[in-house]
Amino acid sequence: MNIPYTKIDQIYVNGAWVSPEGGTEAVINPATEEVIGHAPVASLPQVDAAIAAAREAFDNGPWPTMTMDERAGYMDKMVAALQARQADIAALIVAEVGCAQGITHMMQVANPINHLISTIKYARRDESERLPIDINPNMFAPDGPQNIGGTTVVREPFGVVSAITGYNFPFLLNLAKIGPALMAGCTMILKPSQFTPYSALLFGEICEEIGLPKGVLNIVTGGIAEGQLLCTDERVDMVTFTGSEGVGASIMAQAAPTLKKVHLELGGKSAMIVRHDADVQRAAAMAVGILSVNAGQGCAITTRLLVHNSIRPAFVQMAAAMAAHIKVGNAADPSVTMGPLIRESQRAKVEHYVALGKAAGATVVCGGGRPAGLDKGFFTDLTLFDNVTNDMAIAQDEIFGPVGCIIGFDTDEEAVQIANDSRYGLAGCIETADAATGYAMALKIRTGSVALNGGTGTMSFAPIGGYKRSGIGREYGPNWLREYQHEKSVFYPIG
Repeated sequence: MNIPYTKIDQIYVNGAWVSPEGGTEAVINPATEEVIGHAPVASLPQVDAAIAAAREAFDNGPWPTMTMDERAGYMDKMVAALQARQADIAALIVAEVGCAQGITHMMQVANPINHLISTIKYARRDESERLPIDINPNMFAPDGPQNIGGTTVVREPFGVVSAITGYNFPFLLNLAKIGPALMAGCTMILKPSQFTPYSALLFGEICEEIGLPKGVLNIVTGGIAEGQLLCTDERVDMVTFTGSEGVGASIMAQAAPTLKKVHLELGGKSAMIVRHDADVQRAAAMAVGILSVNAGQGCAITTRLLVHNSIRPAFVQMAAAMAAHIKVGNAADPSVTMGPLIRESQRAKVEHYVALGKAAGATVVCGGGRPAGLDKGFFTDLTLFDNVTNDMAIAQDEIFGPVGCIIGFDTDEEAVQIANDSRYGLAGCIETADAATGYAMALKIRTGSVALNGGTGTMSFAPIGGYKRSGIGREYGPNWLREYQHEKSVFYPIG
C-alpha cells in the first residue's frame, strides 16, 4: 500500500532537506504491526544546526520584522497547500496513528486547518494598544506645568521556539504550534514523536511550496537526547510541549537553568457529571462515544463518569449496551469506530490499570480484555468499571486508553468535590436538564474547559489549557498568539 509522505527520508533544516546522520527508524502501523516507512533520525549535531538556523533566521532574517499582514500572506499559502493535501494527510494518520476515519477526517485534519484559518484572521487584527494619556507633576519643577505623556504597548515575537509534540493527534498538535508561533514572528524547531514522524516531516514540503524563508521552520527527529538539547540550549527562548505530565515536568526542569519560557499542554483525568435530571440515554451514548475517540488516547477525554446514584443503574446498563456496538479494528475499514493503541507498551499500560481496577474491587461492566479475532495490532476493548471510588488508581491516573470509571454521587456539591479531587484540571462536561444549574456548577470546577450538554462552541475561538498539573498556558482562542509574544511598553512625552 502506498501511504502518503512515508517516503520522506530526510530532515528539514535551514530551508533544505538534509540526510539524517542518525540513520533511520522503522515506523509501524499500530493496527497491522507492518512497517509503513523508515523515518530519518537526526543526530545531536544536526539538531544543533537546526537551532543555529532558527537563531540566525530570527536575529538576522526578514521573518520577525515583517508586518503581520506579510506573514499572514505566507500562512494563507500554507492553508491552501494543506487543504489541497487533506485526503493524503488523513490517509497518513490512519496508517501512522491507527485512528478511525471519521475522527481522522474531522478532528485530526479538518479542524486543525480551520484553527489555522482562525489564527490568521485574529492575527490580522492584532494591533498595538495605546493606553490612556497620563498627566503627572513634573518632579524637577513642582511649581511648573505638569507633564503629559502616553504609553503604547507593542507585541513582539518571543524568539526561537522549540516545539515538541505527541503521537495521538500529531498533525493537529504540530499545526497548533506552527500556526501561532510563525504568525507571531517566531522561528521554530519542530520535533515530533518517534511514533508519528511523518505528520511533521510533511511540513518541509509545505515550506518549500510556499517559499517560507530559510530557517523559519526546521523539522528534526530523534529521541530523548535530541529533545533535551531543544530544552536546554541557551539559543532557544521558549519551549512548547504537548504530552504527558511526567515529560512536562522534566522539560520544566531542563529549561530552568536558562530561564526559558515553558508552555505545556499536559494530561488530564477529566470528569463527566451526569445529574439526576439528565437524559440518561444521551449521556451514556456521549460517554461511550468520547471514550472510543482515538482509543481513549486523548488528554481531554472524560474518563471519570460521575453519575447520580438515582440513575446510575440505568446509565450502566445503557452504556454497556452502547459499548457493544463499538466496532474495533483496522481504521483502513471506514466502518471501524475505534482503532488500536499506538504501541504494545501502551496496551500493556492499559491492561495494567485494568488489573489494578479489578484488584481494587471495581466491577467490570464491559470489556476488560482484548477484542476477539484481532491477533495483529495493539487492540484493546473499551472497558467500563462501575463501583469505582475516586481514590482508586484507575480514577486518579491518566491511563490514556478507553477505560471509563463510573463513580456514584448524591448531591451536586459532592459531584463538584469529586470532579475537583484530581491532580489534573484540563476538561470536563456536565449533562443536565437544568442548564442554569449546570452552568453554575461549571464555574466551580477547576478545569480549563467545561462542556455543558455537549457544548456548541468552536474550539478555534476558545482558549484551551489546564489547571494544576494539566499544564501552563493556553492554545487556541483570540489570544493564542500572545503565548508567543513579548509585550513591550513604550513611554513617550506629548507636547
